Amino acid sequence: MRRIGLAVLFTLSLILESQAVEAQQARARLVMLLTGSPAVSGPEYAAFNKTLGELGWVEGQTLVIDRRWADTAEKFVTLAADAVLEKPTVILTTGPAATRAAQQATSTVPIVMIASTDPRALGVASLAHPGGNLTGLTIGQPEVTSEKRLQLFKEAMPTLVRVAVLWDVNRSSDSGVVVPTMTAAARVLGLRLQPIDLDVNSVSGFASAFATAKKDNAEAVFLVESPRTVAQRTLIAELGLKHRLPIMSQFSRIVEAGGFMSYGPDLSDLFRRANARPLQQTTGHGHRNNQ
Repeated sequence: MRRIGLAVLFTLSLILESQAVEAQQARARLVMLLTGSPAVSGPEYAAFNKTLGELGWVEGQTLVIDRRWADTAEKFVTLAADAVLEKPTVILTTGPAATRAAQQATSTVPIVMIASTDPRALGVASLAHPGGNLTGLTIGQPEVTSEKRLQLFKEAMPTLVRVAVLWDVNRSSDSGVVVPTMTAAARVLGLRLQPIDLDVNSVSGFASAFATAKKDNAEAVFLVESPRTVAQRTLIAELGLKHRLPIMSQFSRIVEAGGFMSYGPDLSDLFRRANARPLQQTTGHGHRNNQ
């Protein structure tokens, strides 16, 4: 799978080091805007913390980590605004909602995004020379990965015809590109897609989407994921098993919870790489394309 990141990728370690030196060795402050709650944090966070330690940043000694959790775009706006008042060294965001909230809150504090959408949709003017205070890692081209996921789904279930496509209704920015591509790919594969809006803000929203898929005689579920669906992976897997609907997901977290299969980037790897990429603007180092 082709994974595309930003042309200029910050390393948190170098940002923190540069800012800490300027602050005369004061402890650096990292704010993390995370989706869900501490109860659903996965191994990707452990991978992130491990890499920080390997780079010499020890929480409580050389680094203060301020973890803030939210489950809606509105809550992220409030969290980001409050976080900026604490004068953080750098802000780490997971997903489009957290990234947009951080952008709204500050134009000067460095923002490193993980597993976000197309950077151009977030206002990055140029991939070669992004400028501003935003950089990080994306999860690839949704139109390409979605087509490949359909192909693998059909290979794993050769008799599959009717597929319910569950969309996070709060994440519509990719639909204009992905839907036509998926429809064309499905036609070639002999699949019939049944788009179903998924309200990720309540348990009933998930239950309703799966009940609708079963009522419409879907044979399987293709999940178009967002940070909130990853946070609710256990619930999604349970609903798939309850309705006997195999689930194709983008991230392996849902498979680990009981889903059928996945195809996409490794979340733990994305979190590790957020600590270990060349820094452009904060330290004056050169940039590297990540393609």
